[in-house]
Amino acid sequence: SLKRSKNEPRHHHFSMATIPPQFPFEIRSALRRAASSTVYFLRPITTATTPSLRHRTTKLLRPRAFSSSVKLPTKPPLCTADELHYVTVPNSDWRLALWRYFPSPQAPTRNHPLLLLSGVGTNAIGYDLSPGCSFARHMSGEGFETWILEVRGAGLSTRVSDLKDVQDSAHELSRQIESTAKAAAKEAKATDVTDSAPDVSVVGEASASAWDESKIVARLTATFMRLSERLSGFLSEGQSVFMSAKLFDRIAMLLEDSRLYERFLEIRSKLLSLIESRQNSGLGNQIRELTQRLVNLLDDGQRSVSPQLIDLQERLTSTIEDFQKQLDLIVKYDWDFDNYLEEDVPAAIEYVRAQCKPKDGKLLAIGHSMGGILLYAMLSRCAFEGREPCLAAVATLASSVDYTTSDSALKLLIPLADPAQALSVPVVPLGALLAAAYPLSSRPPYVLSWLNDLISATDMMHPEQLEKLVLNNFCTIPAKLLIQLTTAFRAGGLRDRSGKFYYKDHLSRTSVPVLALAGDRDLICPPAAVEDTAKLFPEKLVTYKVLGEPDGPHYAHYDLVGGRLAVEQVYPCITEFLSHHDSA
Repeated sequence: SLKRSKNEPRHHHFSMATIPPQFPFEIRSALRRAASSTVYFLRPITTATTPSLRHRTTKLLRPRAFSSSVKLPTKPPLCTADELHYVTVPNSDWRLALWRYFPSPQAPTRNHPLLLLSGVGTNAIGYDLSPGCSFARHMSGEGFETWILEVRGAGLSTRVSDLKDVQDSAHELSRQIESTAKAAAKEAKATDVTDSAPDVSVVGEASASAWDESKIVARLTATFMRLSERLSGFLSEGQSVFMSAKLFDRIAMLLEDSRLYERFLEIRSKLLSLIESRQNSGLGNQIRELTQRLVNLLDDGQRSVSPQLIDLQERLTSTIEDFQKQLDLIVKYDWDFDNYLEEDVPAAIEYVRAQCKPKDGKLLAIGHSMGGILLYAMLSRCAFEGREPCLAAVATLASSVDYTTSDSALKLLIPLADPAQALSVPVVPLGALLAAAYPLSSRPPYVLSWLNDLISATDMMHPEQLEKLVLNNFCTIPAKLLIQLTTAFRAGGLRDRSGKFYYKDHLSRTSVPVLALAGDRDLICPPAAVEDTAKLFPEKLVTYKVLGEPDGPHYAHYDLVGGRLAVEQVYPCITEFLSHHDSA
């Protein structure tokens, strides 16, 4: 549930020190603004009890039971669908949100329900921005019973141990998302959008808080013990050593007297050796003894300089707490693309089939960005395993499994492909980044106006809808997910977490009709990337189309879903395609 213990922090902070230097200065600045904000940008999630993904495999699209799924009697305000359902992911405490839209009674009767999948780090709002700009409402108005899946970590999906807690959790998440958006919108309207430098004060010895040595030693010892246990299996030996070294680097910054550095290196070496060896006999006592020596050393260094800076205990406690939060994030955000593919999407598909009971057991599906990539990966996996997909037809919007020949702005994420960076930056708070950057992109001097071009082409979205999209639609992304997605920029394209299965290799053997749409000004998934994937399908099954004209209008990444002309130029194309393949 979302209930916090007394000691659980209300906000997770994101340190600028962990951002790779390869990131542009503007993004680093925006993240610093987000880090200093009190806005929720990381969802409070209870500690996972599910074994690490490295130790389990899941088959795609196997029948599942849904006795533990639920329809909420009262929807939270954020959900604008007709109903909000929750489906349980097997062998997990995740409850995935499914937004349901009933077909219009005046529309033609359809044979298949429609499932919508969103992009990376986004929720259902992108498909339902307003009554006048709602792709989901439009498709239900065309007669399709429409469902939007929010995968784990997105939107109103939640992690609770008991289904009775889902109602409270959904309303709390709704409140958080809406309050975050209101706070960001208020800041965007403020006159001053400049960064103010933090005050660094020098305090005298009299103002320093009392030195509680035993408390510091206990906290630091507990942290070292967690590292020696490799976060209960979440870290490999090399990752544990890497994170330990990171902690020591942070502690070294507190060592005011350089003459003590040799003693610090000696203690560091011994502690790292213990953490790496994972000895059982007396390990706790040895770590505690060395930790005591380390704290004494820091205290000695503090006393040897004058005047004293900010209180040592406060700084050391803050360092330990920030590091512990980073370890918690590694555990809490332990999922990747294959989790969505093998667990979340199949659970949603089986639930929708059970609710709608199509005669042939199939669904229609539309995926935007990563949502389309998931559909491509499903078709590939089914073709490889020789199984008939339970999809009657698929439409993808701005999606590709191979970006090697395109100049995609997503290359910005390549620095995170280093697994070591994933430990330094276990999550990317995309929602916080965009919320912090929005004032700088929507007001003079528009230093981040280029971010708007990634989302929507000039004049293609009404300002109110663009603001809602930016401030409400984006979530936090696990680095593990980004690491896997960046394989789409390597030779062979996107692959599974083992690195041995290439999703593009089996698309030529699918039997499912595909509509692949691209935007002419899409900087995230350029037309060349969409076309490269479309060419992999049998020619008789695929339809590829680029939206946009040389003299305008132009379509960027989100204009295909929420652009002001999408209802006239994009939606009819999709409706015609799906209607053609909706035969029973």
